Amino acid sequence: MKESQVLSFDDMIIITTAVLIGTLARIVLLKEDYRQYPSYPNGYFIHIIIGFVASALGAVALPALLSKNYTAVTFLTVALQQFRDVRKMEKESLQSLENTEYTVRGDAYIDGIAKTFESRNYIAFSTSFIVSLVIIILPFGLWTDIICGIIVGLITIYLLDHFTKGKSIGDIAQVKQGKIIIKDSNLFVDDIFVSNLLGTDNAEKLFNEEGLAVVIYPNESHFRINLDNFGQRQAALFEATRALGNKRFNFTRKDYENGRIVIALVPIKQDIDALIEVVKKCPLLESTKKSHNVMKTKLKEQ
Repeated sequence: MKESQVLSFDDMIIITTAVLIGTLARIVLLKEDYRQYPSYPNGYFIHIIIGFVASALGAVALPALLSKNYTAVTFLTVALQQFRDVRKMEKESLQSLENTEYTVRGDAYIDGIAKTFESRNYIAFSTSFIVSLVIIILPFGLWTDIICGIIVGLITIYLLDHFTKGKSIGDIAQVKQGKIIIKDSNLFVDDIFVSNLLGTDNAEKLFNEEGLAVVIYPNESHFRINLDNFGQRQAALFEATRALGNKRFNFTRKDYENGRIVIALVPIKQDIDALIEVVKKCPLLESTKKSHNVMKTKLKEQ
């Protein structure tokens, strides 16, 4: 190998630092929360490795440019295509599991999860690139530059995490326990009709004794645009059954008059507080988001 092709010690330190901080960004964003996804440990391992690769690409991009190794830079376009394939992989994986769940996630929720995992690899890439850039351009000593790069990297992780964090149902609505009432095999929650499928005595007894329900009240009328969306309601129902299990029956219905949304089920785990919390934390899907301020501006212009 020619001498010019051998990385210097300083370059190795810069790249290693940037890769570690970029990988840390991926680990920080890879949280196993109430949704229990990704699964532990294989799901963690897969995404950490992909995050490590993304960090490595971001770390070597600038040194490759400075060394006029343009072939290495063009390779980044191929690598970025692989990150887009991450979305496709996640989407196909989740869709293949739909018929094994208590209730389906729905296409809208799956698409949102897949986009999230793709974007988090870009966060790892961006963080490592910024760390590498800061260390290279600062005029201080190497170790001082590295400390500054690490600090900037941690700030970058915080800012990108805050910027990419979406809202949840709890941000736009109130979630309260609903009162279950069964009349002539018809299920009502508060005064909202839910289902007429409780046609047997055993079904009525099961729902009366073990059924749980919550009602979602939008904070403002325009939030009904989000909550009335079937994909959003299906996502909330999925999270409820995933967190508490589902012994039998699960329903989601909307009140056409007042915009209330009902989630009702017979869970394995009897915990109404957990049900309220999991519905509150259900993310708002990107496909349902609408900017109310933009809509008002456009209407005024017309």
